[in-house]
Amino acid sequence: MEPKIEDVSIRIRHRKTDVENIVFTTFNTLIMITLCVVMLYPMLNTLAISFNDGLDTVRGGVYLWPRIFTLQNYRVVLKMDTIYDAFVISVLKMIITVVTNLFFTSMLAYTISRKEYVLRKPITTIFVLTMYFNAGLIPNYLLIKSLGMINTFAAYWVPNIISAFNLIVLRTYIKTIPESFVESARIDGAKEFRIFFQIILPLCVPTMATIALFVAVGSWNSWFDTLIYNSGKQYLSTLQYELQKLLASAMNAGNRTPAATGADAAAAAGGKNTTTPQGIRAAITIVTAVPILVVYPFLQRYFVTGLAIGGVKE
Repeated sequence: MEPKIEDVSIRIRHRKTDVENIVFTTFNTLIMITLCVVMLYPMLNTLAISFNDGLDTVRGGVYLWPRIFTLQNYRVVLKMDTIYDAFVISVLKMIITVVTNLFFTSMLAYTISRKEYVLRKPITTIFVLTMYFNAGLIPNYLLIKSLGMINTFAAYWVPNIISAFNLIVLRTYIKTIPESFVESARIDGAKEFRIFFQIILPLCVPTMATIALFVAVGSWNSWFDTLIYNSGKQYLSTLQYELQKLLASAMNAGNRTPAATGADAAAAAGGKNTTTPQGIRAAITIVTAVPILVVYPFLQRYFVTGLAIGGVKE
């Protein structure tokens, strides 16, 4: 029996669909591999340079694997007398900044998300304007100075209590939470603080985790605030500021690194394991990136949305 025309057309469509799937999958895989290489190569190259001999790095040609393996770059960085105290200050600064920013920003976001609050629009407009217009460095410094926060730990976290961008993100997310949750709590006699802490805040965990990562990375990588506000107090110096000073001294001294002492200086004099600005910069980059890389996997599982979906159907 000859196949029916309908069966032939179905087979042709199936073959066409299979070919399209194969082409799409292949093309999509190639694009993803290319993006992975583009994103991973700079980090892997920096890691290879950090473990490579300084003078050999100057020759170039170090890509994904160190040509002459050495730990000298890390020895120079980790032998700084001030690096460990500065590390503690950086961690405290990051934790306090993240906690205070999330707490005050989320409370304000909940306030301006309430329809019954008559001042929600003017307050939102004022915060949005701060995203477009900045007074500049000198007015900010004069403000911090007038508040008596120069050479104090408060200069690290008080100016970052509220973030306009994070405020808009949280307010937008809170407005997507079904109003039935809040109405049900009010019927049961809950006040605003209880509604915020027991209902709104738990539902905002995914968004707040994302914001916490952004704030933590910004606080951890910041060194300019130490230079401007707290450079006069060594005990308030941060890890990034100390590493920035080390890098600047290495850049100025060329192949001679002032931080290298004792055995390091003897090795450098003998022409072995000599550090260079390129190697020091790579080691500094890895040292500052490791804490964020350690924290990120614990926050990644919160990068989901829609905890309230399905809870109440309007």
